[in-house]
Amino acid sequence: MTDFQPSDLPRIIELPLWRVDATAKDVEEICRKAREQKLYSVCVASSRVELAVSLLDESDVKVTALVGFSGSEEGDVKRYETEIAVDNGAQEIEVCINVGKLKDGNKQYVLRELRDVAEAADERIVKVEIRPKLLTREELKLACELVLDSGAHFVSAKYVTSPSIQDIKACREAIGPDFGLKAGSEILNREEALALVAAGATRLSAANGAYQVSV
Repeated sequence: MTDFQPSDLPRIIELPLWRVDATAKDVEEICRKAREQKLYSVCVASSRVELAVSLLDESDVKVTALVGFSGSEEGDVKRYETEIAVDNGAQEIEVCINVGKLKDGNKQYVLRELRDVAEAADERIVKVEIRPKLLTREELKLACELVLDSGAHFVSAKYVTSPSIQDIKACREAIGPDFGLKAGSEILNREEALALVAAGATRLSAANGAYQVSV
């Protein structure tokens, strides 16, 4: 990003809470962290969107709904979940691409379901999680191309352990200079965060609220 400074990190950080055992108290904690640190967004399961929205009322922190997050759900399920999340106040949507269908070479299926989600989001920002660790380099490029053609706004490439800078660079090359690119890992430190931005990321994710970027 042009003229990006380390002090700008908080405004592009998103805190996801995707643990299946996450409680209301966990949602309250992640919202508190995001509000206090003036981060960009929290990302919560669709069933927690309404709570997060109420907790972040009158703040600038956005609420992203995590939709279809195994990726293998039927496309109609992802669309319906998106509609419910929007009704409950979600400001952005993040959905996982169907990795199995992608590996089958079923481009039409993958593109149709992503377009359906983008339509259901009703002009809200849509981020598509592509899970690079499961993809070959050719599949990674194809995934990026399908996201570009779907009406979504971001490719999202996140990792449990340290992110692959080479993967992030490959995503940026595939989507061009202007499309959104989200990257991150379980715990980000300042050095990793800045390296991801230098590789082309325009948003960062620190999984499960483990935000440890010192600015």
